[in-house]
Amino acid sequence: MKAVIIAAGYGTRFLPCSKTIPKEMFPLIDTPAIDLIIDELAASGIKDILIVTSRRKKVLEDYFDREIELETFFKSKNDNAKLAQILPENLNIFFVRQKEMQGTGHALLICKEFIGNDSFIVAYPDDIVFSSIPLSKQLIDIHNNTGESVLAVQEIEGDVSRYGVIDYEKAGDTLKVNKIIEKPAKGIEPSKMISVGRYLFTSELLTLLEDEFKSHKDGEFYHIGAINKLAAKNKMFACKYSGERMDIGDKCGYIDAIIKYGLERQDLKNQVKDIILKYSKSN
Repeated sequence: MKAVIIAAGYGTRFLPCSKTIPKEMFPLIDTPAIDLIIDELAASGIKDILIVTSRRKKVLEDYFDREIELETFFKSKNDNAKLAQILPENLNIFFVRQKEMQGTGHALLICKEFIGNDSFIVAYPDDIVFSSIPLSKQLIDIHNNTGESVLAVQEIEGDVSRYGVIDYEKAGDTLKVNKIIEKPAKGIEPSKMISVGRYLFTSELLTLLEDEFKSHKDGEFYHIGAINKLAAKNKMFACKYSGERMDIGDKCGYIDAIIKYGLERQDLKNQVKDIILKYSKSN
């Protein structure tokens, strides 16, 4: 199992900060958001990870490289705790640049050589899920049972017109996807089950994307059509995951995730509780 992280976007919702700092590097206190995705993948048993970036995001490559000067400094001070914080993980992390913003389908096609014939996780860094079982591992478990592709889904109340919404049916202990509809008009949505930013695909998806891209004209190229072709072949399942999802691509969601992450940290949770209490009293 391999993984692809889609990190080439502009991050315009966080301008002006995202003009120079990739939103994937925005910290949850002291941990860049992308690190939480990497940790999820590593905890799911994945070591080969390809990050799709753009020319504006070289800092991502620098972050996952070694920092020799700091390493030397911490070694001279015998500060092994600080040294451990900056040493790269035992993972194979690669980068490819999407030279133009041509959509997720195009981003996946430029990963073809890396993916080969393997199944692979696709992760969007905007979606962070805090769970006892890593989200990618939950998808892998369903894939191992079905042999097919899997979407991570969440059931929500209210308006779902901003999301990809699945039409599905139960197939034993799993959910079989019949179709995914992008941003359905309010009132005609097939369910309240939305797709979130984690997928597991077999390599068949790339074949379908290649065929579809041949007739693609202008504009961004997405992978929804290929997903629906897999669904039409009964080859797409859904994972109604366990855990708490944070949308850090949203400003208030980002604040929420910082608080949640602070409360998860044994070294910080009491101070974070005090801060929450302070502001709850003042308001």
